[in-house]
Amino acid sequence: MAFARACSVALVGVEGVVVEVQADLEPGVAAFTLVGLPDKSLVESKDRVRAAVVNAGVPWPQKKLTVSLSPAFVPKSGSGFDLAVAAAVLGAAERIDPRAIEDLVLIGELGLDGRVRPVRGVLPAVLAAAEAGYRQVVVPERTAGEAALVPGVSVLGVRSLGQLIAVLGDEPVPDEPAQERDGRPDAMLAGLSVPGAGAGTGIVPGATGPDLADVAGQGAARAALEVAAAGGHHLLLSGPPGAGKTMLAERLPGILPPLTGQESLEVTAVHSVAGILPPGEPLVRTAPYCAPHHSATMQALVGGGNGLPRPGAVSLAHRGVLFLDEAPEFAGRALDALRQPLESGHVVVARSAGVVRLPARFLMVLAANPCPCGRRGGPAAACECPPSAVRRYQARLSGPLLDRVDLRVEVQPVQRADLLGDGTRGEPSAVVAARVRTARRRAAERYAGMPWGLNSEVPGHELRTRWPLAPGALAAAERDLERGLLTARGLDRVLRVAWTVADLAGRDRPGEHDVALALELRTGIPRGALPQAPPPATPVRVP
Repeated sequence: MAFARACSVALVGVEGVVVEVQADLEPGVAAFTLVGLPDKSLVESKDRVRAAVVNAGVPWPQKKLTVSLSPAFVPKSGSGFDLAVAAAVLGAAERIDPRAIEDLVLIGELGLDGRVRPVRGVLPAVLAAAEAGYRQVVVPERTAGEAALVPGVSVLGVRSLGQLIAVLGDEPVPDEPAQERDGRPDAMLAGLSVPGAGAGTGIVPGATGPDLADVAGQGAARAALEVAAAGGHHLLLSGPPGAGKTMLAERLPGILPPLTGQESLEVTAVHSVAGILPPGEPLVRTAPYCAPHHSATMQALVGGGNGLPRPGAVSLAHRGVLFLDEAPEFAGRALDALRQPLESGHVVVARSAGVVRLPARFLMVLAANPCPCGRRGGPAAACECPPSAVRRYQARLSGPLLDRVDLRVEVQPVQRADLLGDGTRGEPSAVVAARVRTARRRAAERYAGMPWGLNSEVPGHELRTRWPLAPGALAAAERDLERGLLTARGLDRVLRVAWTVADLAGRDRPGEHDVALALELRTGIPRGALPQAPPPATPVRVP
């Protein structure tokens, strides 16, 4: 009896489980049996592995072959086990030394010609292997850069099964040049992308994104955008069509600080599993921006799908911005499903195939019109929506969801003086981003050694007891609480926003003006703290 084992990784969401691939050869009728709860794509690996081994110049063992994937109770899917299965079979057949692959983690799909094709989820798989104590991994050559992001792990990128056999057997490594495509798309990269993954699904914006200076006027909305970026506060922009709500939301990632090393690994792992990691860019360094269409289902937002759930929009926007344009047009159940990740920073999706915990700490921006036609409250008073239709439209954003939104700003129509004036532009994104970085640095110093990094993450009880405000600063907020204008959660969120405003202003603790600004951003009731737009010009009636 001949026996060998290697290791691979099974992904459950964005978390990995190390799987031991055991191969056993016994005398008997030639057969290939694969056990260990594999799915259909994994069962088909028997034919891929057999053809790849033969085309690599190694005779296939004509014995009874059994390959087991342990632990057997963990569901296993995908084609990333091919390389480990082939190595275990070759070890059992004594073509390679079984001891050379015992502590080796192998990830990759095999083509019939023996080439090693890249697969999705290499980064979280290597992270799981490193956490389990493995220090050597073998991955496809195209994903070696992604695997090398994990510190303390030795990565070997191979182009074919023949190269792996040569390396493990101390033989000369065959030179296998990459195939020329004559300008055609590289078929080897097909395993790294999901069909249909394009704009609005979490793609990271380029270094030269839209600039905040392009927004005309909108002083109050720009101030709210800066506060949202500095403290990680969720934002609601309400106003007529064409006022600039989408322009503001698209420029929010440009004023967010670059991701830290740990945050980059988290975001890259999610994007790798989802199949939207840009080719040639193994590490995501900037905040992602995800803007799903309002027809998106609940599964598309929070995660789901057949079998084990896949990351949804809330996970693709992890450590970045989730923009829901025309928010009242989204399904009510889909919007209410956001309430859990807004509070906890992760989403737990339970399906018959298993339970998956996905990261989902994002900054949410909602954009909504004041009524179905969008002209309610405008200077021309052209809205013809009946009051009942307006109430139904505004009620699509439920109270519990809005209670989790810290900032609510009315975006007024752009005035002619701002749009066609002397050409004076607002502050560019670089200037605002510098203030945001300084404010976040102040918050990080205040919460050093604690499990929070942003003001929006700190529990209200901690803010009230550890970091008291200036005397009398909360008087206006307490009155609003007694009148029912604020809930207990709302008061805590006002405290968080007030601390962010103080950080932006360079103050050691919030004062009365900071709380007034936080209240105005929370309730929408003018308190003289936000810059006000000039009154709209009275339309001239031609007799």
